[in-house]
Amino acid sequence: MTGWQTLFYKEILRFWKVGFQTVAAPVLTALMYMLIFGHVLEDRVQVYEDVSYTAFLVPGLVMMSVLQNAFANSASSLVQSKIMGNLVFILLSPLSHWAWFWAYVLSAAARGLVVGLGVLVVTAWFAGPSFVHPLWIVVFAVMGSALLGALGVVAGLWADKFDQLAAFQNFVVMPMTFLSGVFYSLHSLPPFWFHVSRFNPFFYMIDGFRYGFFGQSDVSPWLSLGVVGVALVLVAAVTLGLLKRGYKIRH
Repeated sequence: MTGWQTLFYKEILRFWKVGFQTVAAPVLTALMYMLIFGHVLEDRVQVYEDVSYTAFLVPGLVMMSVLQNAFANSASSLVQSKIMGNLVFILLSPLSHWAWFWAYVLSAAARGLVVGLGVLVVTAWFAGPSFVHPLWIVVFAVMGSALLGALGVVAGLWADKFDQLAAFQNFVVMPMTFLSGVFYSLHSLPPFWFHVSRFNPFFYMIDGFRYGFFGQSDVSPWLSLGVVGVALVLVAAVTLGLLKRGYKIRH
């Protein structure tokens, strides 16, 4: 195996060996959201014509799970390696910053996609979603998981302990995820929050992903694809720059 493949395999094993915590637990959390919000709001909210609110929730919950778990995988791995001191063994290997990038981002994307598939399977029992444009579903799932995987690397490099990582996740990732249209349509918001939400890249990931299921969305899927693509390139460039400098890992 080449260097990046070995590191990738190590990262896959890291989350898979504790799959009950890293895969099953997020699926259960999404199921709780479905049971609570679907039960309470099913007869009170309708976002798209001929689409029940429960069905509307499914893509949002799937994508939310994908994003949160992709971020958590790469970020927690780096911070844990720093704290335990085993990061030095990777630093001693002749791996380039590109190898680090691909290994951490692809393994994070893999975890996000596995969790997302689990959430889709579980929530589909409540409202079998349609798959109008499956290619859009795949594109946004892959790009979104890669974007959050790269952002997780940035957070993992920056944080020196789990408290700092938790702050990054609680004050950046979580608010942007929950305020991205997972549980509502952007057009149901007051004008101020409608315009504020247009600056949230997480909204475009979820809206484009939802378009693949229903063929309906709050904005054009091509606009969403452009925004997510630009965000992915920018975050990837920052991640590669930090890895090349050895930011906070090489002294």
